[in-house]
Amino acid sequence: MTDRNISCQLNDTQHKHDASLFNFANDKIAVSVVNFHKSLPNYKPTPLIRLSSLADKLGIEGLLVKDESQRFDLNAFKVLGASYAIAKVIGNELNLNDDELTFERIVSEQSKFKKITFATATDGNHGRAVAWTAEKFGCKAVVYLPKGSSLARLKAIKQFGAEASIINQNYDDTVIYAEKTAKENGWILLQDTSWAGYEEVPIHIMQGYFTLITEFLCQEQEIWPTHVFLQAGVGSLAAAILACLCSFTDKTTPIFVVVEPHGAPCLYESIKSCDGKPFKVTGDLPTIMAGLACGEPSHIGLPILTAAASAFIKCSDDVARRGMRVLGNPLAGDQAIISGESGAVTLGLVYELLSNKRYSHLKEDLCITNNSKILLFSTEGATDPEAYREVVWS
Repeated sequence: MTDRNISCQLNDTQHKHDASLFNFANDKIAVSVVNFHKSLPNYKPTPLIRLSSLADKLGIEGLLVKDESQRFDLNAFKVLGASYAIAKVIGNELNLNDDELTFERIVSEQSKFKKITFATATDGNHGRAVAWTAEKFGCKAVVYLPKGSSLARLKAIKQFGAEASIINQNYDDTVIYAEKTAKENGWILLQDTSWAGYEEVPIHIMQGYFTLITEFLCQEQEIWPTHVFLQAGVGSLAAAILACLCSFTDKTTPIFVVVEPHGAPCLYESIKSCDGKPFKVTGDLPTIMAGLACGEPSHIGLPILTAAASAFIKCSDDVARRGMRVLGNPLAGDQAIISGESGAVTLGLVYELLSNKRYSHLKEDLCITNNSKILLFSTEGATDPEAYREVVWS
């Protein structure tokens, strides 16, 4: 028996005119970010895949998926944020301006910063990105994973020379542990969430994600999405993409839907409470969507999402499983996409909203019609191959 429960919280507090929330996102910054990424060895844009047959089946005009499983052979988008944030830290050490921030320039002065150690907590993808970047630049990385993390993800991090371990705490407590250990050892914390007093690095990580939209704009000149569904853990990626979309004043901001697992709906519950305060989900955060198993919203991300996201949805793990199967077993004419649990949940949700009469009211609330053009981001591939096969083959 499957359980594809979906709960939606429409956002009645949108105030997109609050420009101060979006001042870290503009064309100049986006150009600097993508120019840095282009300087990295073996950079290439990830594919933008048009699922025309599935769009026809679901009764919409277009369905586009940015496939991040092919990002630098790292199987996930996270390296965009981690690499840019690490480069900014090193750039500050070398007194480089944004125009000088390139891989070649940084490694040419490696002797001046090779003793730097970056520390982070991760559910897997971010830690692997930090380890990969640190190795490329000749630095060190120390990575902590929460209890329940797969050994496959731990091994994937260690292969890049990082010191990595699984500790007996949930994700949010692992972040606290990483922060404490970094302070004690003089390491630089490179965390993809933020809190009061820790904002500069998370902002640079969020800016790193702008390359997803820059690439999209180069790959697709004809279609501008009416809807964007974006998965969220702490909300950094969702807030970054939304801020970037809102910076295009000549375009209509898409209806933006934030998607979380039932086991870790910190953003959904924050909006539901209507008091403007972040809601912390405690406990073990049970969900197969490891990359989204976060209990506390980003200090920077939550206000952006509160200001401009249209809706917040939490859904069961079976929605993610459905998404993995649909993407991996496409209709004739469509391309297969290998997507992990956290990467596929938005496609699973869209499929359910548009094919299950039980959710026809949500389809109407979100203004999805036969003219809708939906953009999704498959944020990871099969980062845990055994778990992927268990879902898709079962």
